[in-house]
Amino acid sequence: MLKKLSLAGGAIALLGSSSFAVTIASWTFESPIPADAANMATYPNPISPNVGTGNAGGTHLSALADWSTPVGNGSTDAFSVNEWAGGDYFQFLVSTVGFTPIFVSFSQISSGTGPRDFALQYSSTGVAGPFTTQAAYAVLANAVPNSWGSLTPVPAAFYSFDLTGVAALSNNTDVVFRLVNTSTTSAGGGTVAAAGTSRVDNFIVSDEAVPAPIPEPTAIIGLLSGSALLFARRRRMT
Repeated sequence: MLKKLSLAGGAIALLGSSSFAVTIASWTFESPIPADAANMATYPNPISPNVGTGNAGGTHLSALADWSTPVGNGSTDAFSVNEWAGGDYFQFLVSTVGFTPIFVSFSQISSGTGPRDFALQYSSTGVAGPFTTQAAYAVLANAVPNSWGSLTPVPAAFYSFDLTGVAALSNNTDVVFRLVNTSTTSAGGGTVAAAGTSRVDNFIVSDEAVPAPIPEPTAIIGLLSGSALLFARRRRMT
């Protein structure tokens, strides 16, 4: 399978990565930008991926849930909601036809009173399930030094999962992933409050592991320029 080498790919190579993942599907929430939706237990508008096929959304027990698009992890938009209870989730439907193995990565963070404890669950038979828990993980609070902004990503808020051992997720039209809240403990260490939020950004399904986010493009360009300058100096010295 051919894989394109981009400027970003070159920068990653300089930083030590030895392979390049093919994106099967991804949701950056930049295009299309999800519509804000107030007082909806289930997000009403399926969110199309910017790469691949499928849709995303989420379901909450509370009909008072407000779905919004605050700043992402080094990007303009993420997908966020409040009114979290145990069992509430973000959901991503995707076709993996033609691909094996499967990896999942994303960025996620919560407000201080938003939920801390989540599980990545999957189904190979559509939204009716059954769903299997792949792994549990804890979400950080959106506070210094892990505050999200539109320019510089926070690597500590990045999560990556290897599902190569789950053969049923490969070459399948009915794969579903859920990020499920599993407790009432907040990211700040207290109890989840109704106003507490959690947001997700850059949800990627790929055929290889995706590296953690790197500094904004200006920093990458500086790295490349510095490498080119060093190479030129060495050439002049020889």
